Amino acid sequence: MTKTPPSQVRAAWRAALCSALVAGLLAACGSGHEDLRQRAGTDHYADGRFHNLDRDFALPDTSDVLAFQWSRLTRHMPAPTTDITPLVPDLGWLQGNRAEPSATWIGHATVLVQIAGLNVLTDPQFSQRASPVQWMGPKRLVPPAMSVAELPDIDVVLISHSHFDHLDEGSIRALAAKGDPLFLVPLGLEPLLREWGAHRVQALDWNEQTAVTGRHGVVKFDCVPARHWSRRGLFDRDRALWAGWMMSGPDFRVYFAGDTGWDESLFNALGERFAPVDMALLPVGAYEPRDFMRNQHINPAEAVKVFQALGARRGLGIHWATFDLSDEAPDAPRRVLPAALLAAGLPENAIALTRPGETLRPRAPVSIDLRGKSPRYPKRQWAKGEPR
Repeated sequence: MTKTPPSQVRAAWRAALCSALVAGLLAACGSGHEDLRQRAGTDHYADGRFHNLDRDFALPDTSDVLAFQWSRLTRHMPAPTTDITPLVPDLGWLQGNRAEPSATWIGHATVLVQIAGLNVLTDPQFSQRASPVQWMGPKRLVPPAMSVAELPDIDVVLISHSHFDHLDEGSIRALAAKGDPLFLVPLGLEPLLREWGAHRVQALDWNEQTAVTGRHGVVKFDCVPARHWSRRGLFDRDRALWAGWMMSGPDFRVYFAGDTGWDESLFNALGERFAPVDMALLPVGAYEPRDFMRNQHINPAEAVKVFQALGARRGLGIHWATFDLSDEAPDAPRRVLPAALLAAGLPENAIALTRPGETLRPRAPVSIDLRGKSPRYPKRQWAKGEPR
């Protein structure tokens, strides 16, 4: 193993510290203020911070975090690569579809969900980096399958939590400028989104619900518990809530997990309340090393457990192959997830691993050409002026 030169190590640490300081300054200057004492449930909010339902939840302490980051900085590891390239989505079909439920993976945790005539977008992240600045931080390995400009008119945007790979300022500003979607967020994030130009923002606590009328009926949006945490800067740990979302149309139900660790009682309770789920959008990446990640990210085997607890009929794997956030290879789920499904007695494609741009149509009567008919080139390049 080749030892990293000390000068490179010092440079990497300076870059990491600079990024953290910038994040802290941005959070301190623009996070807004919201009195949550009258809104938040007492079972998960105390002393100005949110907590998981499992009070034994614990993230690695500061020394573990520093050790993890030091290990990633100093190991002589090849640059992460993936052979995954986006498909050209059928933009014409997506623009016109108002009747058939579908899910199109754009990249990372960003999915275009079509349900009851509504276009719903989850955790929009269209930027080159998952970072408070676009000159430093985790860089995309795979471009998004479509740009904000190419999206159909978005009715609802769902945000799961505040981490930079799930809540991106440039993407929110671009969506707010393009139309007037309703942003549904967990408690504590409403001031930040309004600061970024979002006009219609509704913050929900766990187990609160709102409804939006689509062309083919009412869709109920339930903010549901997750096992995670939140932070954007140095001093705002757990000041905003994290959550999953359940979307229930007249005859189709979709679960979006956001980020979560495995919690048997939590997911059994969700299953008792919502099963069966027609489509589960489940994170399957960023799970190694296990002792560091287990409380905050499920691995593929645990994604299968969530799938089973919800009585899910179909699944879509998300949160993989986009950013290098952990120790497993970005495309490791391609190998690990099918094996976990077979071990659980399920078809190896019960939770699909698609290429970005591919549309899952659970009710499509025949197989379709998923490459679509868009005149765009399948290989996109970043263009000057695109959302950050």
